[in-house]
Amino acid sequence: MSDTALLNTPLAHLHQELGARMVPFAGYSMPVQYPTGLMAEHLHVREHAGLFDVSHMGQLRVKGPDAAAALESLMPVDVAGLAVGKQRYGLLLNDAGGIIDDLMFFREAEDVFFLIVNGACKVGDIAHMREKIGARCTIETLPDHGLLALQGPRAASALARLVPAVQPLVFMNGIHADWQGTPLFITRSGYTGEDGFEISLPGDQAQALARALLAQPEVKPIGLGARNSLRLEAGLCLYGNDIDTATTPPEAGLNWAIQKVRRSGGERAGGFPGAEKILAQIVDPSTLTRKRVGLVALERVPVRDHVELHDESGQKVGVVTSGLLAPSVDKPIALGYLPPQLAAVGTRVNALVRGKNVPMEVAATPFLPPRYHRG
Repeated sequence: MSDTALLNTPLAHLHQELGARMVPFAGYSMPVQYPTGLMAEHLHVREHAGLFDVSHMGQLRVKGPDAAAALESLMPVDVAGLAVGKQRYGLLLNDAGGIIDDLMFFREAEDVFFLIVNGACKVGDIAHMREKIGARCTIETLPDHGLLALQGPRAASALARLVPAVQPLVFMNGIHADWQGTPLFITRSGYTGEDGFEISLPGDQAQALARALLAQPEVKPIGLGARNSLRLEAGLCLYGNDIDTATTPPEAGLNWAIQKVRRSGGERAGGFPGAEKILAQIVDPSTLTRKRVGLVALERVPVRDHVELHDESGQKVGVVTSGLLAPSVDKPIALGYLPPQLAAVGTRVNALVRGKNVPMEVAATPFLPPRYHRG
C-alpha cells in the first residue's frame, strides 16, 4: 500500500512531533518506534509506564435485547453470563472452527456490548457480523474514536492523577469517566502482560489526552515494535501470525477462553460456528494434529516468523509464527506449532535459520509472569 493511501490516526501530528519512525500497519501510518529505540521503550513499559496509540483498531457497539444471544451465535464464549461493567476475551469463528479474529468485549448495559477488534480485520469483522446477526441487533461502528493504551506498573498512578475514578478498577473491569469534559470509556486491560488501561474517546480529543498523559513523569511514548516484543514475552497471540482462519482455538491453546457453559454438557453448549469440531477437540485432544507452543532458543540467535522447525532426524515438523530476542527475558523466544507428541515442555527441536540448525526447547508460556492488577 502506498503512503498516499494510508490512513492516519488522531495522533498523527503528535507522532511526527515526537520523532516517530512511521510504517504501514493495518492500512494506517503507525509509529513503530521513537528515537530512544525499541529496547529502551520495551524496558520502560516493564519498569514504568508507556503510552501506545492503538486507534487503528476497530471499535463498535452491539445493542438490543437479543445482543448477548446473537454474539453467542458467533463466538464460543459466555456472553450472556458476563456482568455489566466487566470485559472478556472472545473469538469470532468460521464454519470450520477457524479464527476469523480475536477481540475484547465489554458489557456496558444489559443489552449493550462494546467490542474492540483488530485493525487489519475490522472491515471484514463488521461485514461478517452485519451479515450474520445484523437482523437481530444494532451494530454501531465508532470510526471517529481514538484508542490509547497506557501500560506498565506505574500506569495506574499516572492515569489516576487525571482520572481519579480509575483507582478502584481491577483487571478486565471498566467504567465510563470524564476528563475535562471529554467522555472516556476505560478498561483495566492491555496487551503487554503488565497492569494498564485502554482508553476509548472521541478522536478529536485524543491528542489532548495523550499530551496530558505524556506530561506525567512515568510516561513515555511507545511504538508498535515494543508492543510486539511485550506481548510475545506475555505469551499472547498476534492475529495473522499465531492464529488465523485455518487455526482452531484448541490448536492455538485457547481452550481457557471457552467457558464451561459453552462446552459439551454446559447449559448453552455449542451453537457457534465449528462447534462440533472444536468441542470434539476439547474432549479428545488426541484428535489435534498440531499445538501452539512456546519455544526458547538455546543459542543467542533470534528465530523469526516463518522459520521451519525440524526434529532430530531433520524432518520438518512445524513452524515458528512469532519470534525475537526478548529484551526482558534476555534470550530468543518464539511461539510456533508442533505435533502434539513434540509439544511437551522440555522437548528439543531445531529451527532452520539461514541454513543452520538453531536448537530450541519447548517452554511454558507466558515467558514472563503477568502482573495484571486483580485487586
